[in-house]
Amino acid sequence: MHPNLHSNLLGGPDPTLLPDEPAPRTALENGEDPTDVAARYPTHSGAWADLADRAYAAGSTIESYAYARVGYHRGLDALRRNGWKGHGPVPWSHEPNRGFLRSLHALGRAAAAIGEEDEARRCQEFLADSDPAAPGELAKLG
Repeated sequence: MHPNLHSNLLGGPDPTLLPDEPAPRTALENGEDPTDVAARYPTHSGAWADLADRAYAAGSTIESYAYARVGYHRGLDALRRNGWKGHGPVPWSHEPNRGFLRSLHALGRAAAAIGEEDEARRCQEFLADSDPAAPGELAKLG
């Protein structure tokens, strides 16, 4: 594990590390339709992020926005259950955090596409505040 995951030299809150969810993660990794995964595991942000990405790629921006918003809010709930107080690091390097971060990115992308510039900017800022490496990692994903 990266040494910076458990310490914050600036005195801020420790990084929030969501627990692994092996069943939905494995289902998605095995190519199961994210609609089915989201139906069985509605709290899993990764399934909602996959749905948002798929809808966006198909030109269904409003559906992408809706899926991303669900994934984002499910992720916020999970972060809070795991000690997050509304700020502080949410590292991309910790794989279980990626569903939330991908949903946040997808929400900002869809918001920008529908002209919701304030929300798009807030999402970009929140993503960079969560982990400055996340925007670059997400850009690699396409």
